[in-house]
Amino acid sequence: MPDSGGRPFWRTVLTPRWLALLLLALAIAAGMSVMGVWQLGVYHSKTAAATAHRAEVAPVALQSLFSIDEGLPAKAVSRRVTVDGTWGPAADQLFIADRVQDSRDGLWVVSPVKLSSTDAVMVVRGWVPSVSDPAAKAPTGPVQLTGTVIASEAEDSSDDAAKGRVLSSLRIPTIVHLVDYRVYDAFVVQESVSGGMPSPAPAVVQPPPPPTDHAGLRNIAYAFQWWIFAAFTLWMWGRMVFDAHRSDGEPDPDDDASSGGPSDRAEERVEPSGTVSA
Repeated sequence: MPDSGGRPFWRTVLTPRWLALLLLALAIAAGMSVMGVWQLGVYHSKTAAATAHRAEVAPVALQSLFSIDEGLPAKAVSRRVTVDGTWGPAADQLFIADRVQDSRDGLWVVSPVKLSSTDAVMVVRGWVPSVSDPAAKAPTGPVQLTGTVIASEAEDSSDDAAKGRVLSSLRIPTIVHLVDYRVYDAFVVQESVSGGMPSPAPAVVQPPPPPTDHAGLRNIAYAFQWWIFAAFTLWMWGRMVFDAHRSDGEPDPDDDASSGGPSDRAEERVEPSGTVSA
């Protein structure tokens, strides 16, 4: 594609400046494309089928799924895990209000299990009809249990935390301010336990149902956004090269002015004496 000056377009593209910018644009576009693929993978991990499959897999140690220093990954939701530790202080036991079990209103009992001197995981031990029920007594001593990983609920319960140990929702961001040790960004709904369990014990509760296939639609939107940004990056590079190529082919007005145009020569005239004057 030559310009008005006859210079091929590819010569402009192959200049060091535009080649360097092309490499930069390709690197940025590649990174954005990878982010789009990652978001698509997150969507697939959130579908009901994927969640149901994770629930059927044999339990693994909680620490092998993710670190206490990171947020709850989608791949860990609904996974069955084992927890081996010691029940935390009785003063750190919590209750989650407005929980229905067999058509009866009651509360969930949530107790910490210390995995080390500084780390713990919050365990939903089960359901009780009231805080004063004998089954609500906090357990002590070593414990090994199996349960299902669930995420925090959306409703904020920070106001409840200032009033006592009965909260309106199950939320790690609220609980981290009530204990003096680190806790995992997830809850474990207790399924079975050996050791350290008082009698009577709270009634076993079922984990929340897996999300529907619509749960990760936002991640699909994010994926397409990343791919659009990648395409836009390459389009911008092409647009800039085209504009530079076109401007290189245009004549320089300063050159025309310095060389003099026909209007300047028209002002010259020949005098009768034979001399030429402007």
